[in-house]
Amino acid sequence: MWRLIKALFFLAVLAALALIAYAYAGPLFFPGDFAPPTHAVTQPVKLGTE
Repeated sequence: MWRLIKALFFLAVLAALALIAYAYAGPLFFPGDFAPPTHAVTQPVKLGTE
């Protein structure tokens, strides 16, 4: 049981490190995934004033 807990903890730490590495290195290797939308979105707003 103790080996399973240590293995799960190790995998959780490894996943956290991979997520941090992706956040820092991702824009360099995958710029399309991190690009903002290129078109403006406008929606009319109806206020509840009388």
